Amino acid sequence: MRVGCPKEIKNHEYRVGLTPGAVREYVAHGHEVLIETGAGAGIGADDGAYAAAGARIVASAKEIFERSDMVVKVKEPQPGEWAQLRDGQILYTYLHLAPDPEQTKGLLASGVTAVAYETVTDERGGLPLLAPMSEVAGRLAIQAGATALQKANGGRGILLGGVPGVLPAKVVVIGGGVVGLHAARMAVGLGADVSILDRSLPRLRQLDDLFNGRVHTRYSTIDALEEEVFAADLVIGAVLIPGAAAPKLVSRDMLSGMRQGAVMVDVAIDQGGCFETSHATTHSEPVYEVDGIIHYCVANMPGAVPVTSAHALNNATLQHGLALADRGLRAIAEDRHLRNGLNVHKGRVTSKPVAEALGYEVSAPESLLNVA
Repeated sequence: MRVGCPKEIKNHEYRVGLTPGAVREYVAHGHEVLIETGAGAGIGADDGAYAAAGARIVASAKEIFERSDMVVKVKEPQPGEWAQLRDGQILYTYLHLAPDPEQTKGLLASGVTAVAYETVTDERGGLPLLAPMSEVAGRLAIQAGATALQKANGGRGILLGGVPGVLPAKVVVIGGGVVGLHAARMAVGLGADVSILDRSLPRLRQLDDLFNGRVHTRYSTIDALEEEVFAADLVIGAVLIPGAAAPKLVSRDMLSGMRQGAVMVDVAIDQGGCFETSHATTHSEPVYEVDGIIHYCVANMPGAVPVTSAHALNNATLQHGLALADRGLRAIAEDRHLRNGLNVHKGRVTSKPVAEALGYEVSAPESLLNVA
């Protein structure tokens, strides 16, 4: 199979879909790999490194989309990219379709087979291709929140860890999954006073044991959420419903009860955000203010640390990518975890959460791929 990797074009997105090490693996499996010139510049991998790994360097993304049987990316295709996709081609990348009707329309019109990293599953029911970026985003959320809390950036002027004789900042993490766990780890490490809210009692017990009393765990009721958010200096939105739009847990009315200059970091923004007042921002203009509350809603947070995040992402996506390159649609037909990653195929929506969020009829992947 001919596998192509274009340069990412989203604002301040420096990651790359294939690292030179990943290219070597594809080449070792007998595949031809096309890399757009400069695609790896953001991670310090020049064209020479890719050529040495066995890739063919091409001059433009147009050539990648025209010649490739499978396109491997990091972020969802932008309008100019989805217009170049075609029937019979495989797209392997993050999609986050539930809050993005325009991209969904574009993919459906193209006839492409689109496999979304964020909905591929594993034997434990986890999301193994989303997990590494959730780890990065959770840790970055605390760094970003700490910066936004500085007075010069519009925040309250609070140091997360405080100093002797002065209380630390109050950090509230909504959601105890991968993002929430890693956000809490960073916040605890910096000396903050941390609470985690979740609606899974088994998960709250796990977190309580893991942190050995260094965080407060609370079952997430409306009362508990309001109490914690109103007392917070920094709120991390870390709620995920796989493949679906995130629930709006913090309403605009709640902002009036918060401390002026408090910061909210919405890590769920890729799925539409879990704060009513959230809208996607970029690394160029990451924050905005609503009713005296600072919002950080960058939709590609891990892009700020591309060396770490690109290698972590490739570690996670490589094996499924090789399966797709080796066996094409048969890989999806034979592997239920890859089938869970199939969001769009030949003009049909195959993901139930996406279909429900956007009002499409869902088509079972098994029927489209003739799986018994």
